Amino acid sequence: MTDSTIAPDALTALSPLDGRYQHKTAGLRPYFSEYGLIRARVTVEIEWLIHLSKQQQITEIPPFSKACTGYLRSLAAQFDVDEAKQVKVIERTTGHDVKAIEYYLKDKIKGHDELERVSEFIHFACTSEDINNLAYGLMLLGARQSVLIPAMKSLADALAELANEYARQPMLARTHGQPASPTTMGKELVNVCQRLNRITAQLAEQKLFGKFNGAVGNFNAHYAAYPDIDWPESAQSFVSSLGLTYQRFTTQIEPHDYMAEFCHILSRFNTVLLDFTRDIWGYIALGYFKQKIVKGEVGSSTMPHKVNPVDFENAEGNLGLANAVLGHLAEKLPISRWQRDLTDSTVLRNFGVGVGYSMLAMNATLKGLGKLDLDAAAMNHDLEQNWAVLAEPIQTVMRRYAIARPYEKLKSFTRGKQGINKESLHKFILSLDIPDRAKTALLEMTPASYIGNAAEAVRRKQP
Repeated sequence: MTDSTIAPDALTALSPLDGRYQHKTAGLRPYFSEYGLIRARVTVEIEWLIHLSKQQQITEIPPFSKACTGYLRSLAAQFDVDEAKQVKVIERTTGHDVKAIEYYLKDKIKGHDELERVSEFIHFACTSEDINNLAYGLMLLGARQSVLIPAMKSLADALAELANEYARQPMLARTHGQPASPTTMGKELVNVCQRLNRITAQLAEQKLFGKFNGAVGNFNAHYAAYPDIDWPESAQSFVSSLGLTYQRFTTQIEPHDYMAEFCHILSRFNTVLLDFTRDIWGYIALGYFKQKIVKGEVGSSTMPHKVNPVDFENAEGNLGLANAVLGHLAEKLPISRWQRDLTDSTVLRNFGVGVGYSMLAMNATLKGLGKLDLDAAAMNHDLEQNWAVLAEPIQTVMRRYAIARPYEKLKSFTRGKQGINKESLHKFILSLDIPDRAKTALLEMTPASYIGNAAEAVRRKQP
Protein backbone atom coordinates (compact mmCIF):
# COMPACT_ATOMS: atom_id res chain seq x y z
CA MET A 1 0.00 0.00 0.00
CA THR A 2 1.33 3.41 -0.98
CA ASP A 3 0.51 6.70 0.69
CA SER A 4 -1.91 7.57 -2.10
CA THR A 5 -3.95 4.38 -1.62
CA ILE A 6 -4.59 4.62 2.12
CA ALA A 7 -8.29 3.99 2.64
CA PRO A 8 -10.38 6.61 4.48
CA ASP A 9 -10.52 5.76 8.15
CA ALA A 10 -10.48 7.47 11.55
CA LEU A 11 -6.72 6.89 11.65
CA THR A 12 -6.16 8.41 8.21
CA ALA A 13 -8.56 11.37 8.44
CA LEU A 14 -6.95 14.72 7.68
CA SER A 15 -9.07 16.50 10.27
CA PRO A 16 -9.23 15.30 13.89
CA LEU A 17 -12.92 16.17 13.79
CA ASP A 18 -13.42 13.06 11.64
CA GLY A 19 -10.48 11.18 13.13
CA ARG A 20 -9.52 11.23 16.78
CA TYR A 21 -12.66 13.11 17.83
CA GLN A 22 -15.16 11.57 15.43
CA HIS A 23 -17.37 10.14 18.19
CA LYS A 24 -17.60 13.59 19.79
CA THR A 25 -18.73 15.33 16.61
CA ALA A 26 -21.04 12.62 15.26
CA GLY A 27 -24.12 14.70 16.04
CA LEU A 28 -23.05 17.32 13.51
CA ARG A 29 -22.61 14.94 10.58
CA PRO A 30 -26.30 14.85 9.55
CA TYR A 31 -26.10 18.61 9.07
CA PHE A 32 -22.61 19.68 7.99
CA SER A 33 -21.26 16.70 6.07
CA GLU A 34 -21.40 16.37 2.30
CA TYR A 35 -24.27 13.96 2.85
CA GLY A 36 -26.03 16.56 5.00
CA LEU A 37 -25.68 19.18 2.29
CA ILE A 38 -26.98 16.84 -0.43
CA ARG A 39 -29.94 15.81 1.74
CA ALA A 40 -30.83 19.44 2.41
CA ARG A 41 -30.67 20.21 -1.32
CA VAL A 42 -32.99 17.29 -2.05
CA THR A 43 -35.42 18.62 0.55
CA VAL A 44 -35.44 22.10 -1.00
CA GLU A 45 -35.97 20.79 -4.55
CA ILE A 46 -38.84 18.57 -3.41
CA GLU A 47 -40.55 21.28 -1.38
CA TRP A 48 -40.25 23.73 -4.28
CA LEU A 49 -41.98 21.28 -6.62
CA ILE A 50 -44.75 20.76 -4.06
CA HIS A 51 -45.04 24.53 -3.65
CA LEU A 52 -45.41 25.00 -7.41
CA SER A 53 -48.19 22.44 -7.49
CA LYS A 54 -50.20 24.68 -5.19
CA GLN A 55 -50.00 27.70 -7.51
CA GLN A 56 -53.34 27.96 -9.30
CA GLN A 57 -51.88 29.93 -12.19
CA ILE A 58 -49.52 27.06 -13.06
CA THR A 59 -52.12 24.91 -14.76
CA GLU A 60 -49.45 22.64 -16.20
CA ILE A 61 -49.04 21.14 -12.72
CA PRO A 62 -52.35 19.76 -11.44
CA PRO A 63 -52.59 19.87 -7.64
CA PHE A 64 -50.74 16.84 -6.29
CA SER A 65 -52.67 14.09 -4.61
CA LYS A 66 -51.98 13.33 -0.98
CA ALA A 67 -50.22 10.14 -2.02
CA CYS A 68 -48.06 12.03 -4.51
CA THR A 69 -46.98 14.62 -1.96
CA GLY A 70 -46.33 11.85 0.54
CA TYR A 71 -44.13 10.00 -1.92
CA LEU A 72 -42.08 13.09 -2.68
CA ARG A 73 -41.53 13.88 0.99
CA SER A 74 -40.62 10.26 1.66
CA LEU A 75 -37.70 10.69 -0.77
CA ALA A 76 -36.31 13.36 1.53
CA ALA A 77 -37.26 11.65 4.80
CA GLN A 78 -35.67 8.35 3.77
CA PHE A 79 -32.67 9.89 2.06
CA ASP A 80 -29.57 8.14 3.39
CA VAL A 81 -25.87 7.87 2.62
CA ASP A 82 -26.46 5.24 -0.09
CA GLU A 83 -28.83 7.63 -1.86
CA ALA A 84 -26.26 10.41 -1.54
CA LYS A 85 -23.73 8.13 -3.23
CA GLN A 86 -26.10 7.83 -6.19
CA VAL A 87 -26.13 11.62 -6.46
CA LYS A 88 -22.32 11.66 -6.41
CA VAL A 89 -22.24 9.15 -9.25
CA ILE A 90 -24.43 11.46 -11.34
CA GLU A 91 -22.20 14.39 -10.40
CA ARG A 92 -19.21 12.65 -11.96
CA THR A 93 -20.96 13.13 -15.31
CA THR A 94 -22.55 16.55 -14.78
CA GLY A 95 -19.57 18.09 -13.02
CA HIS A 96 -22.20 20.12 -11.20
CA ASP A 97 -23.42 19.16 -7.75
CA VAL A 98 -26.83 20.89 -7.83
CA LYS A 99 -27.68 19.73 -11.37
CA ALA A 100 -26.94 16.22 -10.14
CA ILE A 101 -29.77 16.61 -7.60
CA GLU A 102 -32.21 17.53 -10.38
CA TYR A 103 -31.26 14.47 -12.44
CA TYR A 104 -31.37 12.24 -9.37
CA LEU A 105 -34.93 13.32 -8.58
CA LYS A 106 -36.02 12.90 -12.19
CA ASP A 107 -34.75 9.31 -11.99
CA LYS A 108 -36.65 8.78 -8.75
CA ILE A 109 -40.01 9.78 -10.20
CA LYS A 110 -39.77 7.64 -13.31
CA GLY A 111 -42.78 5.38 -13.50
CA HIS A 112 -44.80 7.63 -11.25
CA ASP A 113 -47.30 8.99 -13.78
CA GLU A 114 -48.51 11.97 -11.75
CA LEU A 115 -44.96 13.17 -11.21
CA GLU A 116 -43.25 12.12 -14.41
CA ARG A 117 -45.63 14.38 -16.38
CA VAL A 118 -44.27 17.41 -14.53
CA SER A 119 -40.63 16.36 -14.24
CA GLU A 120 -39.39 19.51 -15.98
CA PHE A 121 -40.75 21.57 -13.09
CA ILE A 122 -38.07 20.10 -10.86
CA HIS A 123 -35.58 22.96 -10.41
CA PHE A 124 -38.01 25.27 -12.25
CA ALA A 125 -36.67 28.83 -12.66
CA CYS A 126 -33.95 28.13 -10.09
CA THR A 127 -30.34 29.09 -10.04
CA SER A 128 -28.09 26.80 -8.02
CA GLU A 129 -27.80 29.40 -5.31
CA ASP A 130 -31.57 29.32 -4.77
CA ILE A 131 -31.16 25.70 -3.72
CA ASN A 132 -27.84 26.09 -1.93
CA ASN A 133 -28.66 29.07 0.24
CA LEU A 134 -31.82 27.40 1.52
CA ALA A 135 -29.97 24.12 2.03
CA TYR A 136 -27.37 25.84 4.21
CA GLY A 137 -30.12 27.65 6.03
CA LEU A 138 -31.78 24.32 6.81
CA MET A 139 -28.46 22.83 7.90
CA LEU A 140 -27.84 25.68 10.33
CA LEU A 141 -31.43 25.56 11.53
CA GLY A 142 -31.24 21.86 12.29
CA ALA A 143 -27.78 21.90 13.86
CA ARG A 144 -28.65 24.90 16.00
CA GLN A 145 -31.85 23.36 17.32
CA SER A 146 -30.72 19.77 17.74
CA VAL A 147 -27.04 20.03 18.68
CA LEU A 148 -25.63 23.48 19.31
CA ILE A 149 -28.19 25.15 21.58
CA PRO A 150 -28.65 22.03 23.74
CA ALA A 151 -24.87 21.82 24.24
CA MET A 152 -24.61 25.50 25.12
CA LYS A 153 -27.48 25.20 27.59
CA SER A 154 -26.03 22.06 29.17
CA LEU A 155 -22.78 23.87 29.83
CA ALA A 156 -24.51 26.89 31.36
CA ASP A 157 -26.73 24.60 33.45
CA ALA A 158 -23.70 22.76 34.81
CA LEU A 159 -22.15 26.08 35.80
CA ALA A 160 -25.39 27.19 37.44
CA GLU A 161 -25.49 23.99 39.49
CA LEU A 162 -21.92 24.50 40.69
CA ALA A 163 -22.60 28.17 41.36
CA ASN A 164 -25.47 27.27 43.67
CA GLU A 165 -23.39 24.61 45.38
CA TYR A 166 -20.52 27.02 46.04
CA ALA A 167 -22.62 30.15 46.53
CA ARG A 168 -21.31 30.74 50.06
CA GLN A 169 -17.80 29.39 49.67
CA PRO A 170 -15.55 32.43 50.20
CA MET A 171 -12.45 32.82 48.07
CA LEU A 172 -9.73 35.37 47.72
CA ALA A 173 -10.33 37.36 44.56
CA ARG A 174 -7.41 38.50 42.46
CA THR A 175 -7.30 41.65 40.38
CA HIS A 176 -4.16 42.10 38.28
CA GLY A 177 -3.17 38.73 39.74
CA GLN A 178 -2.85 40.24 43.21
CA PRO A 179 -4.95 39.59 46.35
CA ALA A 180 -8.14 41.66 46.28
CA SER A 181 -11.47 41.93 48.08
CA PRO A 182 -12.92 38.43 48.62
CA THR A 183 -15.78 36.96 46.66
CA THR A 184 -17.32 33.48 46.55
CA MET A 185 -16.62 30.71 44.10
CA GLY A 186 -20.33 30.54 43.34
CA LYS A 187 -20.45 34.21 42.41
CA GLU A 188 -17.51 33.82 40.04
CA LEU A 189 -19.21 30.86 38.36
CA VAL A 190 -22.58 32.57 38.05
CA ASN A 191 -20.88 35.53 36.36
CA VAL A 192 -19.85 33.22 33.54
CA CYS A 193 -23.17 31.38 33.53
CA GLN A 194 -25.11 34.58 32.92
CA ARG A 195 -22.80 35.66 30.11
CA LEU A 196 -23.22 32.29 28.38
CA ASN A 197 -27.00 32.29 28.86
CA ARG A 198 -27.32 35.72 27.27
CA ILE A 199 -25.29 34.72 24.22
CA THR A 200 -27.14 31.40 23.90
CA ALA A 201 -30.44 33.28 23.80
CA GLN A 202 -29.05 35.56 21.09
CA LEU A 203 -28.01 32.60 18.96
CA ALA A 204 -31.36 30.89 19.46
CA GLU A 205 -33.19 34.04 18.32
CA GLN A 206 -30.85 34.79 15.40
CA LYS A 207 -32.86 34.92 12.19
CA LEU A 208 -31.73 32.56 9.44
CA PHE A 209 -32.45 34.04 6.02
CA GLY A 210 -33.18 32.53 2.64
CA LYS A 211 -33.71 33.89 -0.85
CA PHE A 212 -35.42 32.31 -3.86
CA ASN A 213 -35.45 34.88 -6.65
CA GLY A 214 -33.45 33.46 -9.52
CA ALA A 215 -30.22 34.14 -11.35
CA VAL A 216 -29.60 37.74 -10.27
CA GLY A 217 -32.36 38.29 -7.72
CA ASN A 218 -35.08 39.73 -10.01
CA PHE A 219 -37.28 36.68 -10.82
CA ASN A 220 -36.36 37.16 -14.50
CA ALA A 221 -37.10 33.60 -15.60
CA HIS A 222 -40.15 33.33 -13.34
CA TYR A 223 -41.88 36.30 -14.94
CA ALA A 224 -40.88 35.15 -18.43
CA ALA A 225 -42.82 31.95 -17.90
CA TYR A 226 -45.70 33.19 -15.71
CA PRO A 227 -45.94 36.99 -15.79
CA ASP A 228 -49.19 37.11 -13.78
CA ILE A 229 -47.90 35.39 -10.62
CA ASP A 230 -46.80 37.53 -7.68
CA TRP A 231 -43.44 35.80 -7.48
CA PRO A 232 -42.00 37.76 -4.52
CA GLU A 233 -45.03 36.80 -2.44
CA SER A 234 -44.80 33.20 -3.64
CA ALA A 235 -41.09 33.02 -2.81
CA GLN A 236 -41.68 34.52 0.62
CA SER A 237 -44.35 31.94 1.34
CA PHE A 238 -42.03 29.14 0.21
CA VAL A 239 -39.00 30.27 2.19
CA SER A 240 -41.08 30.85 5.31
CA SER A 241 -42.57 27.35 5.01
CA LEU A 242 -39.05 25.98 5.49
CA GLY A 243 -38.65 27.83 8.79
CA LEU A 244 -36.38 30.52 7.36
CA THR A 245 -36.83 34.30 7.11
CA TYR A 246 -37.35 35.62 3.60
CA GLN A 247 -34.57 37.80 2.17
CA ARG A 248 -36.20 40.05 -0.44
CA PHE A 249 -33.28 42.07 -1.82
CA THR A 250 -30.34 40.08 -3.17
CA THR A 251 -28.04 39.61 -6.11
CA GLN A 252 -27.67 36.00 -7.23
CA ILE A 253 -26.74 35.09 -3.70
CA GLU A 254 -28.29 35.58 -0.31
CA PRO A 255 -25.75 38.07 1.09
CA HIS A 256 -24.73 35.83 4.02
CA ASP A 257 -24.84 38.68 6.53
CA TYR A 258 -26.84 36.52 8.91
CA MET A 259 -24.18 33.83 8.64
CA ALA A 260 -21.56 36.34 9.72
CA GLU A 261 -23.79 37.31 12.63
CA PHE A 262 -24.23 33.63 13.51
CA CYS A 263 -20.46 33.15 13.51
CA HIS A 264 -19.88 36.26 15.59
CA ILE A 265 -22.42 35.20 18.21
CA LEU A 266 -20.93 31.71 18.48
CA SER A 267 -17.44 33.20 18.54
CA ARG A 268 -18.40 35.44 21.47
CA PHE A 269 -19.74 32.41 23.32
CA ASN A 270 -16.40 30.72 22.68
CA THR A 271 -14.50 33.78 23.88
CA VAL A 272 -16.39 33.81 27.19
CA LEU A 273 -15.72 30.09 27.52
CA LEU A 274 -12.03 30.67 26.79
CA ASP A 275 -11.92 33.29 29.54
CA PHE A 276 -13.51 30.80 31.91
CA THR A 277 -11.28 27.81 31.06
CA ARG A 278 -8.18 29.88 31.73
CA ASP A 279 -9.53 31.06 35.07
CA ILE A 280 -10.45 27.52 36.15
CA TRP A 281 -7.01 26.33 35.06
CA GLY A 282 -5.57 28.98 37.37
CA TYR A 283 -7.82 27.99 40.29
CA ILE A 284 -6.69 24.39 39.88
CA ALA A 285 -3.08 25.58 39.93
CA LEU A 286 -3.79 27.52 43.16
CA GLY A 287 -5.25 24.39 44.72
CA TYR A 288 -8.78 25.75 44.99
CA PHE A 289 -9.93 22.71 43.05
CA LYS A 290 -8.65 19.17 43.12
CA GLN A 291 -9.46 16.91 40.19
CA LYS A 292 -11.23 13.62 40.73
CA ILE A 293 -9.13 10.63 39.83
CA VAL A 294 -10.27 8.58 36.86
CA LYS A 295 -9.15 4.99 37.22
CA GLY A 296 -6.60 4.03 34.60
CA GLU A 297 -5.86 7.60 33.49
CA VAL A 298 -2.26 8.77 33.24
CA GLY A 299 -1.36 12.39 33.93
CA SER A 300 2.27 12.32 32.87
CA SER A 301 4.34 9.71 31.07
CA THR A 302 7.16 10.17 33.59
CA MET A 303 5.67 11.82 36.71
CA PRO A 304 3.23 9.37 38.25
CA HIS A 305 1.71 11.91 40.69
CA LYS A 306 0.39 14.27 38.02
CA VAL A 307 -3.33 15.00 37.57
CA ASN A 308 -3.32 17.59 34.82
CA PRO A 309 -6.21 19.92 33.87
CA VAL A 310 -6.21 18.44 30.38
CA ASP A 311 -9.91 18.95 29.68
CA PHE A 312 -9.68 22.71 30.15
CA GLU A 313 -6.47 22.82 28.12
CA ASN A 314 -8.13 20.79 25.38
CA ALA A 315 -11.05 23.21 25.42
CA GLU A 316 -8.75 26.23 25.22
CA GLY A 317 -6.95 24.86 22.17
CA ASN A 318 -10.14 23.95 20.34
CA LEU A 319 -11.71 27.33 21.12
CA GLY A 320 -8.82 28.98 19.34
CA LEU A 321 -9.33 26.79 16.27
CA ALA A 322 -13.09 27.35 16.33
CA ASN A 323 -12.80 31.11 16.45
CA ALA A 324 -10.14 31.18 13.75
CA VAL A 325 -12.53 29.38 11.37
CA LEU A 326 -15.62 31.30 12.48
CA GLY A 327 -13.72 34.57 12.15
CA HIS A 328 -12.77 33.82 8.56
CA LEU A 329 -16.32 32.76 7.72
CA ALA A 330 -17.69 35.99 9.16
CA GLU A 331 -15.20 38.14 7.25
CA LYS A 332 -15.39 36.32 3.93
CA LEU A 333 -19.00 35.20 3.43
CA PRO A 334 -20.64 38.65 3.11
CA ILE A 335 -18.25 39.55 0.26
CA SER A 336 -19.02 38.57 -3.35
CA ARG A 337 -17.73 40.16 -6.53
CA TRP A 338 -20.55 41.86 -8.42
CA GLN A 339 -23.64 39.64 -8.55
CA ARG A 340 -21.85 36.36 -7.80
CA ASP A 341 -18.55 34.58 -7.44
CA LEU A 342 -17.83 31.14 -6.10
CA THR A 343 -15.35 32.01 -3.38
CA ASP A 344 -18.04 31.34 -0.79
CA SER A 345 -18.74 27.82 -2.09
CA THR A 346 -15.68 26.06 -0.70
CA VAL A 347 -15.65 28.24 2.41
CA LEU A 348 -19.25 27.40 3.31
CA ARG A 349 -18.35 23.72 3.40
CA ASN A 350 -16.24 24.48 6.47
CA PHE A 351 -19.11 25.79 8.58
CA GLY A 352 -19.19 22.45 10.35
CA VAL A 353 -15.50 22.80 11.16
CA GLY A 354 -16.06 25.99 13.14
CA VAL A 355 -19.08 24.51 14.88
CA GLY A 356 -17.28 21.19 15.37
CA TYR A 357 -14.33 22.69 17.22
CA SER A 358 -16.78 24.74 19.28
CA MET A 359 -18.59 21.54 20.25
CA LEU A 360 -15.32 19.81 21.16
CA ALA A 361 -14.48 22.70 23.47
CA MET A 362 -17.91 22.67 25.13
CA ASN A 363 -17.76 18.92 25.67
CA ALA A 364 -14.24 19.11 27.09
CA THR A 365 -15.24 21.91 29.45
CA LEU A 366 -18.29 19.98 30.61
CA LYS A 367 -16.14 16.92 31.19
CA GLY A 368 -13.64 19.00 33.14
CA LEU A 369 -16.36 20.49 35.33
CA GLY A 370 -17.48 16.99 36.24
CA LYS A 371 -14.02 16.21 37.62
CA LEU A 372 -13.73 19.28 39.87
CA ASP A 373 -13.63 18.80 43.63
CA LEU A 374 -13.52 22.08 45.55
CA ASP A 375 -10.89 22.28 48.33
CA ALA A 376 -12.45 24.60 50.90
CA ALA A 377 -9.48 24.22 53.24
CA ALA A 378 -7.06 25.53 50.63
CA MET A 379 -9.32 28.48 49.85
CA ASN A 380 -9.79 29.34 53.53
CA HIS A 381 -6.04 29.10 54.14
CA ASP A 382 -5.44 31.54 51.31
CA LEU A 383 -7.90 33.99 52.87
CA GLU A 384 -6.22 33.68 56.28
CA GLN A 385 -2.91 34.65 54.74
CA ASN A 386 -4.36 37.87 53.34
CA TRP A 387 -5.86 39.94 56.15
CA ALA A 388 -4.59 43.04 54.36
CA VAL A 389 -7.62 42.85 52.04
CA LEU A 390 -9.65 44.28 54.92
CA ALA A 391 -7.91 47.60 54.41
CA GLU A 392 -10.69 48.44 51.99
CA PRO A 393 -13.63 48.21 54.43
CA ILE A 394 -11.63 49.84 57.22
CA GLN A 395 -10.76 52.94 55.17
CA THR A 396 -14.32 53.08 53.82
CA VAL A 397 -15.80 53.11 57.35
CA MET A 398 -13.25 55.76 58.34
CA ARG A 399 -14.54 57.91 55.48
CA ARG A 400 -18.06 57.63 56.88
CA TYR A 401 -16.94 59.04 60.21
CA ALA A 402 -14.83 61.82 58.71
CA ILE A 403 -11.45 60.48 59.71
CA ALA A 404 -8.83 62.51 57.87
CA ARG A 405 -6.93 60.87 55.02
CA PRO A 406 -8.24 57.34 55.65
CA TYR A 407 -7.08 55.87 52.34
CA GLU A 408 -3.60 57.27 52.78
CA LYS A 409 -3.36 55.95 56.34
CA LEU A 410 -4.32 52.42 55.29
CA LYS A 411 -2.01 52.63 52.31
CA SER A 412 0.88 53.50 54.58
CA PHE A 413 -0.08 50.77 57.03
CA THR A 414 -0.58 47.90 54.53
CA ARG A 415 0.85 48.49 51.04
CA GLY A 416 3.85 46.29 50.38
CA LYS A 417 4.05 45.31 54.04
CA GLN A 418 4.65 41.80 55.30
CA GLY A 419 3.03 40.40 58.41
CA ILE A 420 -0.33 42.13 58.14
CA ASN A 421 -2.54 39.80 60.18
CA LYS A 422 -5.58 39.70 62.43
CA GLU A 423 -3.71 41.06 65.44
CA SER A 424 -2.11 44.00 63.66
CA LEU A 425 -5.37 44.98 61.97
CA HIS A 426 -7.33 44.76 65.22
CA LYS A 427 -4.77 46.97 66.93
CA PHE A 428 -5.22 49.54 64.14
CA ILE A 429 -9.02 49.37 64.39
CA LEU A 430 -8.98 49.85 68.17
CA SER A 431 -6.94 53.01 67.71
CA LEU A 432 -9.58 54.64 65.52
CA ASP A 433 -11.82 57.44 66.73
CA ILE A 434 -15.06 55.91 65.50
CA PRO A 435 -18.22 54.72 67.32
CA ASP A 436 -17.90 51.49 69.28
CA ARG A 437 -20.54 49.76 67.15
CA ALA A 438 -18.45 50.50 64.04
CA LYS A 439 -15.33 49.17 65.74
CA THR A 440 -17.18 46.02 66.78
CA ALA A 441 -18.40 45.41 63.23
CA LEU A 442 -14.87 45.80 61.85
CA LEU A 443 -13.38 43.60 64.56
CA GLU A 444 -15.86 40.84 63.75
CA MET A 445 -15.02 40.97 60.07
CA THR A 446 -12.69 38.38 58.56
CA PRO A 447 -11.43 37.90 55.01
CA ALA A 448 -13.87 34.98 54.72
CA SER A 449 -16.86 37.05 55.84
CA TYR A 450 -16.05 40.13 53.75
CA ILE A 451 -17.92 38.97 50.64
CA GLY A 452 -20.57 41.65 50.18
CA ASN A 453 -23.72 40.26 48.58
CA ALA A 454 -21.89 37.56 46.60
CA ALA A 455 -23.82 34.63 48.06
CA GLU A 456 -27.20 36.38 47.80
CA ALA A 457 -26.48 37.35 44.19
CA VAL A 458 -26.06 33.69 43.26
CA ARG A 459 -29.24 32.65 45.06
CA ARG A 460 -31.29 35.42 43.48
CA LYS A 461 -33.48 34.14 40.65
CA GLN A 462 -31.62 34.68 37.41
CA PRO A 463 -33.34 36.03 34.27
